[in-house]
This record gives sequence, C-alpha cells and structure tokens, in this order.
Amino acid sequence: MIARRHRAFWPCLVLAAVLVAGGAGLAAWQVAKAGLAERVDRALVLTARTLEAEIERYSYLPLVALEDPRIRAAVTYPQSAERIATANRALEVAARQSGADELYLLDETGTALASSNWRDDTSFVGENYAFRPYFTDAMAGGSGRFYAVGVTTGEPGYFMATRATVAGRPVVAVVKIDLRPLQKTWVDAGEMLTVADGFGVIILSGQPRWVYRPLVSLDETARAAIAAHRVFAAIPVADRAPLLSEAGQAVMTTGGEDRLLRRQALPGDGWVLLGSGSLVPALRLAWGTAAAVLISALALGALAQTWWQRRQLVDMRLRQGALLEARVAERTQALAREIEERQRTEDDLRATQDALVHSEKMAALGRMSAAIVHEISQPLAAMEATLAATLLSGKVTDDFAVSRIEKARSHIRRMLRTIRHLKSFSRKEDGERRPVAVDTVVRSALELVGPRAGDCGVTIGFAPQGPGPVILAGEVRLEQVLVNLLMNALDAVADRPAPAVRVERRASGGSVQVAVVDNGPGIPSSLMARVTEPFFSTKQTGESLGLGLSISRTIVEEFGGRLALSEAPGGGTRAVLTFDTMAGERVAAE
Repeated sequence: MIARRHRAFWPCLVLAAVLVAGGAGLAAWQVAKAGLAERVDRALVLTARTLEAEIERYSYLPLVALEDPRIRAAVTYPQSAERIATANRALEVAARQSGADELYLLDETGTALASSNWRDDTSFVGENYAFRPYFTDAMAGGSGRFYAVGVTTGEPGYFMATRATVAGRPVVAVVKIDLRPLQKTWVDAGEMLTVADGFGVIILSGQPRWVYRPLVSLDETARAAIAAHRVFAAIPVADRAPLLSEAGQAVMTTGGEDRLLRRQALPGDGWVLLGSGSLVPALRLAWGTAAAVLISALALGALAQTWWQRRQLVDMRLRQGALLEARVAERTQALAREIEERQRTEDDLRATQDALVHSEKMAALGRMSAAIVHEISQPLAAMEATLAATLLSGKVTDDFAVSRIEKARSHIRRMLRTIRHLKSFSRKEDGERRPVAVDTVVRSALELVGPRAGDCGVTIGFAPQGPGPVILAGEVRLEQVLVNLLMNALDAVADRPAPAVRVERRASGGSVQVAVVDNGPGIPSSLMARVTEPFFSTKQTGESLGLGLSISRTIVEEFGGRLALSEAPGGGTRAVLTFDTMAGERVAAE
C-alpha cells in the first residue's frame, strides 16, 4: 500500500509544483510590469513639466516686443525703410538676449514686416505666413500656438503668436522656439521619450529615426490639414510607415526587445507624450521566480514524502499511542475553544456595559443641553418682553434711547431665532425620507448663515419661482447641505469688492433645482471634477479638511438627487441641487 501511494505521489507533486510555479511567475510578471509602468509614468510627469516650462518661459516675448516703440513705429510707418531696419535690429537683440530661435512681426495680411533673422539668406521679411494656424488663431482670438517645420528655413520650431492693435492696425508678433536641444538631452541620456502633435505625427523623440513618423496611420482629415497648413513643409510624413499598429497599443517591439508603452496627454495643443520601458527585466524576474518556486516546491515535496514515509512506519508500530494522543489533543482543543468562547463572551459583556454607560452619559448630556437651551431661552424672552413693555409704557421719549432699546430687542430676537434653529438643526434624524417643503428648508438655512453673511457684508437673495415644491428627503440633512453650500459661497466672496450670493429655485417637468450662486473667484476648470472628492480642498492649507462637498454629495445622492458644480455666468461658482418632486404635492410659496 505504501509503495502504491509513493508511485501516485510524484505525478501529483510535479503537477502541483508546476501550477504553483506558474502562478508565482505570473504574479511576479504583473508586479514587475506595474512597477515599470509606475516608473515610466513618473518620468512622463517630469518630462511634461520640463517641456511646459521650456515653452512658457518664452510666452511673454511677443507681448513685450509689441510694447517696444521701435517696433510700433515700424507698424505705424511700414513704408519707412529706416524704421523697418530699426525694428529688425530691435527684434534681433531681443531674440539673442532671450535665447529664442527667431522673433518676427506680421501685418494684418500675414506678411512679415520685420524679423530677427533679417541678415540671413532665409530671412522672414516679406514672406507671407497667413496659412499658418498660429496667425489665424491670433487674429481671431488674440493668441495662437503651433508646432511646424519652417517653410522658409526648413528648421522646426514651436511658434507662439500674440495680436495687438497699433495705430489702428492689427499686428501679430511671433516667437519661434527650438525644442531640439531638449530632444538632444533625451538622446544623450538614452531616454525612450516621444512627443506627437495633434495630428498624431512624432515631432520630438529620444530615437531620432522616429521623428516625422505618424504614430498610427493618418486619416484623410489629418492629411488634408497637414497639407493645407504646410505643417511639415516638404517632409512627406503622410507617406511614412506608422510607428504603432493601433492607437491603444500597450506593448511595442523595438531593437529586438518588447517595451511597455505609456502615454500622457499634454494640455493646450493636443500633444501626447509617450514613454517606454524594457520588459526584459520583468520577464527575467517572472521566469526566475517561477523556476525558484518550482525547485522549492519539488524540494519541499521530497522532504514531505520522506517525512510521510517515516511517519507511516512509526504509525504502524505506535497506532494505539497515536490514537490516544489524538483524543487528548481533540479534548485540549475543545477546552481551548470553550475558554476562548468564554473570554469572548466576557469581552462582549464588558463592551456592552461600556456602551450602556456611554449612552447614559450622552443622554444626560442631551438633557443638560436641552435644559441649558431652555434656561437661556426663557430669560431672553423675558428680556425682550420687558424691553417691549418699556417702549409701550411711553416713559422713554429720548430718540437715542428708543433706538438703542429697539436694537437690543432685535439682537435678542436674533438670538432666539438662532437657538430655535440650532435645536432643530442638531436633532438626529432616523435616515427615513419624508415629504419636505423645499422653500422652508432654504429659508431655515438662510437664517442659520445670516450672522456669517452679515460679517461679510452680504445680503443673500432668495428668488423662488412658482409654487413651492415638495420632495422626499430628510429635512435636517437637506438643511445641512444648503448650509454647507452657503458657507462655501460666503467664504468665496469674503474678499471681493462687491460680494454677492443668491439662492435660486426653479421647478419644472417633475423636478426642482435649487442653485447657490456667488460672484467669487470661481473654481478652475481643471479642478472642477475633483472638488467633491474626499479630503480635496481649494482653500488654503489648514482652512478646510475637504470633506464638506463630499459629504453633501453623499447626502444628496441618498435622497435620489444630484449635486453639480459649474461656472456661474459672469464669473464665480454655481452649485445646483436637483431632486424629483412628489407627484401632486405642492405647498404655497411663503
């Protein structure tokens, strides 16, 4: 019997070892590939920032050049050879001192009036560049950017243009930046970095042989645009073989090795930054891990087989003793489980007792808080009644004293309203949705934030339209959401010269929208999608935990609604709550 078991053991062991080794190798492959992707992504982030900084450090130059009186004189008197020559020299000095490749001036037709390379055989002066997108964009919108190969010089560059009006004539100043030094650093460092423009054509690469090749096959629209704008001059990029076989390709083969391909979109120009890392080390790690696990599994199997055989021989001689030991062990385990169960029961009992004590403390605290609020409310009400009786008695005739008493009564009534709302605002809801009048909740929230609005010098307007709708929600939690949105709006307009916050309510088509609108600085479009994430805040460090909007969105979604943030007309932020109204339920507008 032992021999038969021995013969059946090894095939099973080998199969199990191969499966375990395969799983370990696959896991090592995935971990190594993920680590490689993370390293490449970090390199892409740093490269993107470097490329952006290299471009942006010249963005000021066209605008500064248009402020130079020598250049403005050339625009005013384009027929004056002397003024044109002076402008040429000024542009030449500006380009040389700033490190820009070229700096030149275009009239409203796109013809170069003056240029920093006026001395060269490839001078831009007199050439027309109206076909370039940077010129048409600048004429239409005030600024333009475009990467292209120069049709005059044959040298590539990044063009940034700015439009201004001089002597009643539109004029465009253009700076050309040479990005090839950045590419040279990639080549010298052996970096597999590549930049493709908006047409999908490679314009910079750590592999120079890839430059001016399309990433994937160009469609007819891209081919037509490249030809129309003469983007790459006489270079036949459309006829060259694409680098990749498909747009979403994740692995590419170059130099005889497979490489993991990662991408990062560059904002502004529609460029794409690509980086890659060799998968050979990851593959070696996977095979090495699989081999090590296979050898270890076989060795452990052999040791287990030896131990098992020896154990079988001992069991044949000492079976009775083993049975007795097994029974003792079972009883010991049963006792251990019983002891553990008793300890767990005692721990649960102590925890329950602690929870009861804590509940009693919280209940006592709640009763004490209610008593304090009651004790404060009664004297305040008595004070207000006393002051009212004093005025009604007619014994106070001095106008100043009357105004001070009225002001004191106003403050007391404000304190009483605040206490009433705080009592309602602080009570706990059971989470069940009930019919809630939207306008009533809005007005309660406005009263709660009234003191904060007064400190900011803001009168919050409320503009409901039509009869007040009813929704299914929790009144207190909906009030908490509105208070949070109003407090955010007040924080946003705190330092504005003319702060304004308003609440709008519209009901139509079976739904109601409540909008909180401010004229603050607004939320950058790049951060709009992240402001409702937990712990994300646009406020200064320490001012906010970044949980208010996240919690508010969760509460609104529990009520079947939506919270949306957008830019307000004229600037600022517009926060909109949308809910379905109850069919056939309406309350009269207050």
